[in-house]
Amino acid sequence: MKHDPLAFFEEGRNGQGVLLIHGLTGAPAEMRLVARPLVKRGYSVYAPLLAGHGKDAAALRRTRWEDWLESVVEAAADLRRRVDDVSVAGICAGGKLGLMAAHRNPGLINAAALYSPCFHYDGWNIPRLYALMGRQIRWLAMVPFLDRMNFRETASMGIKDDRIRKMVAGMSNEGMLDSFPGRGLVEMERLGEALKQCLPTVKTPTLIIHSEEDDVSHPRHARYIADHLPGDKQLLWLKDSYHMIHVDRQHRQVADVTADFFERYNASQHPVRRQA
Repeated sequence: MKHDPLAFFEEGRNGQGVLLIHGLTGAPAEMRLVARPLVKRGYSVYAPLLAGHGKDAAALRRTRWEDWLESVVEAAADLRRRVDDVSVAGICAGGKLGLMAAHRNPGLINAAALYSPCFHYDGWNIPRLYALMGRQIRWLAMVPFLDRMNFRETASMGIKDDRIRKMVAGMSNEGMLDSFPGRGLVEMERLGEALKQCLPTVKTPTLIIHSEEDDVSHPRHARYIADHLPGDKQLLWLKDSYHMIHVDRQHRQVADVTADFFERYNASQHPVRRQA
């Protein structure tokens, strides 16, 4: 596997692998809470670092969503060399990248899980100006200085649980950024548009998990994806989390539902699994 000090891999025992994709300005460390239950269930997990992430806003500005997607595809290919099956789960932009990678590379990724999918930031705790800019970002992208602008994270950090929020706040030394460069928001919007165009032809079995209290991404985004996916899909609503469902109060439930979904699909393909 491609070596990166911020990425992590944990060996499982059932021949199935899960690729865990962090979100925009995030880092692999944020995926550890959902990774642990998956490993206990027997899965091998690999959380790679997306291109341009893990350093600073300037490095992120130099990348495009296609670079992030290439990171996911390369990581999936690396993981596939170690396991029989690869599935992918990602938070927000990471989920969109995972589904796009699965769609564009048939046979590489069997199933996908999208956590808190988001096309633009419009949750109940997003400042009105940010929400307005998010809806108009494709036009604002023409403004020369937008690339140099940074947008601060909300005070809640997308996390309902105070204790977990404090824990995540201390992870800045693990590659997580506390602001969003304007260029990153533009690229997230472009990724969303690319995904919308291909949704009607996506055949990848897809799990969508979204909180009814999501403070960053309105539930309409999850409904849109579910309504436009023609194939095998499952939409699950959570009631006690904000946006970062993979680290918030219900992260164990998120991991268990993800494992159940992937196991149900992969078991139909490979009824006899490797044993430890």
